[in-house]
Amino acid sequence: MITDSSPNFDEKFVERLKNKDKKAFEELLHYFGPNLMKFGMKMCGEKEDALDVFQDTMEKAFTSLEQLKEPLALKKWLFKVAANACLMKRRKDKFIEEEIEVDEVFPEKESLLKEEQWDSLPEKIVEENEIRKIVGKIIASLPEKYKSVLILRDVEDFSTEETAEILGVSKEVVKMRLSRARAKVREEIGKFLK
Repeated sequence: MITDSSPNFDEKFVERLKNKDKKAFEELLHYFGPNLMKFGMKMCGEKEDALDVFQDTMEKAFTSLEQLKEPLALKKWLFKVAANACLMKRRKDKFIEEEIEVDEVFPEKESLLKEEQWDSLPEKIVEENEIRKIVGKIIASLPEKYKSVLILRDVEDFSTEETAEILGVSKEVVKMRLSRARAKVREEIGKFLK
């Protein structure tokens, strides 16, 4: 997990970014780029949309960094910019929903596909793969306000407080939306398994 406490990303680094230091921006891109792109893919669903969101986020990081009030909150600020860019993209383009991998949302569950078990039955592997696809579709079909909280908390490992800050809502709202998102996923899985 990326943390803001990395020795390279302190007040001096943010000052370098604000001064349009090309090397600092390259470091920012190298360090945060992959996670921001992954976040964009999960939120937007399509690679082209995720690339647009990523590009908008990096552009804003380069041109609007003076809006960053706390230099040590760089990671949260970048994800907030990315989340807002995703929301604007959705409003503008009427977002097309795509699958999210179950292993990304529930990483604590070991996948049969990742285990090398000689005794695994092909039917069991196929069944797990089908369930993974269904759960991905369920998560993708969640309303934006629930999906964004679920992804930030359970996939990106942001705390409740950080998620609230990124989305501009209270911690209580984050807890409520996360609870509802998880309940909806469980409910839909239950319907499928009947």
